[in-house]
Amino acid sequence: MPAFDVAAVRREFPILGTSVHGRPLVYLDNAATSQKPLAVIRRLERFYAEENANVHRGVHRLSEQATSAYEAARAVAARFLGLADPRGCVFVRGATEGINLVADSWGRAHLRPGDEILVTHLEHHANIVPWQLAAERSGARVVVAPVTPRGEVDLDAFRALLSPRTKMAAFAHVSNALGTVNPAAEMTRLAKAAGAAVLVDGCQSAAHFGVDVPSLGCDFFVFSGHKTFGPTGVGVLWGRPELLDSMPPYQSGGDMIRKVDFDGTTFREAPERFEAGTPNISGVLGLAAALEYFMPIREAAHAHEQALLAAATERLRAVPGLTVVGEAAEKVAVLSFNLKGAHPHDIGTLLDADGVAVRTGHHCCMPLMKGLGLAGTVRASFAFYNTMEEVDALVRAVERARKMTA
Repeated sequence: MPAFDVAAVRREFPILGTSVHGRPLVYLDNAATSQKPLAVIRRLERFYAEENANVHRGVHRLSEQATSAYEAARAVAARFLGLADPRGCVFVRGATEGINLVADSWGRAHLRPGDEILVTHLEHHANIVPWQLAAERSGARVVVAPVTPRGEVDLDAFRALLSPRTKMAAFAHVSNALGTVNPAAEMTRLAKAAGAAVLVDGCQSAAHFGVDVPSLGCDFFVFSGHKTFGPTGVGVLWGRPELLDSMPPYQSGGDMIRKVDFDGTTFREAPERFEAGTPNISGVLGLAAALEYFMPIREAAHAHEQALLAAATERLRAVPGLTVVGEAAEKVAVLSFNLKGAHPHDIGTLLDADGVAVRTGHHCCMPLMKGLGLAGTVRASFAFYNTMEEVDALVRAVERARKMTA
């Protein structure tokens, strides 16, 4: 594999050359949202400057061009997920909407009183609350698989909780709070053997390593554009086309209908069935540009990120009073930690004064933090455009914060 040229990569991300509080920006909040390359910025500009028109149904040239680009983006999303057929790829506002869509639509069609929905203690709120609401509507209940002190799903407990009552297993491919990479293919195999459908939340995995949905074997997979170097307000829900076609519409309006009459309406098949109204056209095109940019480099990018994670973990472990939270055997480049006697928010504020941007708090994982006995953590999350020099800057800022809060 050729050497990863991080300096050349950084030149593609204009924001990385900016300053914060008079110091060079060290952006380590990538698990919350990633920065955008020039390929994405220019694609958005080109659409609005040269191509802006609504998609589908238009017979004029601009509309036909926009429609062609929009549908080509669907094929890019499918290829990004290792899929040959783009028909199961539904454009949504993000992973949160994708999960809500499945919980509402699939849930209405399939959940009944006494059924169970299996999640894990690692989940983001976006993969908990929609299932709680689906359970309230249907009379089903949410069952939770525990995690070990290392921050890994207890696979034996997960297996034991599966039963004929389990209709859905929904879990993260990668934990946003700890960076844990779950054995998603094995968890899917176990759930499918029990007769359950499976949804995998790929928000964090999609931004770090290649995802092959057919190898996972799941029924639904979601990811967000803004965490994958694309625009905000766009994402992808992939579902098995036959399952999507069996689900009632999530929202209704233009473009998702086949025929409207006051005596009744018939709906289109997936994916159009779930794309009511004018979509986020520019966002979809920007997402496609991001995925096209990322796919050729993601293997080398992942290796670079893993080197950053190893270096940062080793050096932060040496800081007196610092505890690393989440020691899974397999992780992406997410490093959560706490300093003895200091609140995570205070540490985050002090790091910001040094130009280092991290995330602090519960990371939308309150049940996980409660289970770990923590109010929250400081989370440094790396992307492929981060550098070893930025690891140095993080460690220096943490040392300074430790001395100021001691």
